[in-house]
Amino acid sequence: MLRFAAAQIAAMIRFFLKKTGYGLLVLLGVVAVVFFLFNLAPGDPARNLAGENASEEVIQNLRRKMDLDLPVAKRFALYVNDISPISVHNPVTAESRIFYDDKKYDGFKLIGWSDQRSFYLKLPYLKRSFVTDKSVSETLGEVLPGTAVLALISIAFAMFIGLIMGIIAALNKDAFYDRLMLFLSALGMAGPSFFVAIIVAWIGAILWREQIAFSFWLIPALILPIVVSFVPERVMKKMPWARRKMALTAFIAFTCMAVLSWLFFPKESWLRATLHLPGTGLNMTGSLYSVDVWKGEYLDLKNMILPVITLMIRPLSVIVQLTRSSLLDVMQQDFIRTARAKGLSEFRIIYKHALRNALNPVITAVSGWLASLLAGAIFVEFVFGWKGLGQQMFTAIENQDMPVVMGGVIVIAAVFVLINLFVDIIYGWIDPRVRVSS
Repeated sequence: MLRFAAAQIAAMIRFFLKKTGYGLLVLLGVVAVVFFLFNLAPGDPARNLAGENASEEVIQNLRRKMDLDLPVAKRFALYVNDISPISVHNPVTAESRIFYDDKKYDGFKLIGWSDQRSFYLKLPYLKRSFVTDKSVSETLGEVLPGTAVLALISIAFAMFIGLIMGIIAALNKDAFYDRLMLFLSALGMAGPSFFVAIIVAWIGAILWREQIAFSFWLIPALILPIVVSFVPERVMKKMPWARRKMALTAFIAFTCMAVLSWLFFPKESWLRATLHLPGTGLNMTGSLYSVDVWKGEYLDLKNMILPVITLMIRPLSVIVQLTRSSLLDVMQQDFIRTARAKGLSEFRIIYKHALRNALNPVITAVSGWLASLLAGAIFVEFVFGWKGLGQQMFTAIENQDMPVVMGGVIVIAAVFVLINLFVDIIYGWIDPRVRVSS
């Protein structure tokens, strides 16, 4: 028994080290691609920063400060040394390119093999901004919490709502609910983030800001299909139309009536009855913290509503379809038929047996989307004026601030690698077959 446990622990350690090694190789590849992509691009950042009227001496001093006077290969080696947790530095000579400056690095000396070279353990150093001369780590640290809050809340709502919608669609296969949710999820996946952000901002912060006005005919258009869908099947079979045809026909009829009443009837007509509800009161732009003349800086959660809705649409659509297809596949398995033969309730079969086995692909998708939202938030934050990583990177690209852009890309890549590593370790801990196959 002890030998078996030791073998399991050894297998888990090998699995962890192997996945960690893969993650580090991926990060190194991302660093190399990002570095050469920005450093081989045309243009001189030092000249752009100094201005057209700057003297050549000023430009050369800036180039040396930014390490732009060195060959590309040497600059890459220095950059990798700076972002590496374990790095080599010169603790004595201040003029050295690898001098360990306490103002730049946050760490301590591990071991030294000469007076001029020592190993240090430190936090990654992402250089300084070309524009503000501020540490890139500090710059990204100020905006990263805003993006992280948006991503976490968006994926939490997307998973909660998506699981419910996917389960309802699977349990009502080929019914009105199923077709409607498949249509909505396909529509959600087809919309690019920047386009959806503009539409959501226009509707929520401009069209419906003061009040929400809609035709009275839209109420039965939305309620009647829901009511019809709850009619028992034995009652529905006695009717001349199938359930989905009745619901679809009612929806189309009342929707057409609402459109026609707005187009052809005067405002005073009872056929154009309009309901007015309080508007959203949401702003077109805003960040997690707002500034008031009297209050100062305060937490303004309502500014999150429109960006969260925009970010959650695509992962919500994917989760709905994955949950539906996975649950339908699990419901056909032998152990589900056995559970039904034992007389278990349908709720217990779905919740305790089917859903647990259907969640694996959903968890994988959620882990990927959580990291993807950090990258996809660039357009959303720009549209809503949200102070986050996306808007910071967009501003840095406009100003040709290479260290900030490179640091942002590396942070996003590191989040991808860490989340995937975490998911792989969880899978390996839950299912030993994953450790063996890897």
